[in-house]
Amino acid sequence: MQTYKQKNNKDKYSNHWSTPKEIYDHYVTNQNYFDPCPLHGDDFDFKHVNQDVFINPPYSRDQIERWIDWAITQKIVSNKNVVLLLPARTDTKWFWKMFDHGCDIEFIKGRLKFGDASSGAPFPSVLVHLL
Repeated sequence: MQTYKQKNNKDKYSNHWSTPKEIYDHYVTNQNYFDPCPLHGDDFDFKHVNQDVFINPPYSRDQIERWIDWAITQKIVSNKNVVLLLPARTDTKWFWKMFDHGCDIEFIKGRLKFGDASSGAPFPSVLVHLL
């Protein structure tokens, strides 16, 4: 499994990046989107959720692919709004898979600060709205 060194703690390696507060507040707090990532694995049964969904998955390739597949399936099954916060890796198969199913991409200017990091992430980010 691929991991990424977080700039805010050089001793720890993780593929989990906590959602920046302003993005979390916009979707989860203010618009009442459900965030399954902190509580559930990708086997979570979305059918019982009556809310739109915001997903900030773990950022290793295999985890991103599984969450994208899950999100696409849930979008088809439930027709709820689904938004994913992802690294802007436009050269990957998983990135282009979302276009096959319909999505709007919102590129985020600059580098996000995840959690309590003192500097920006080592990668650009996007918000993907599945259609």
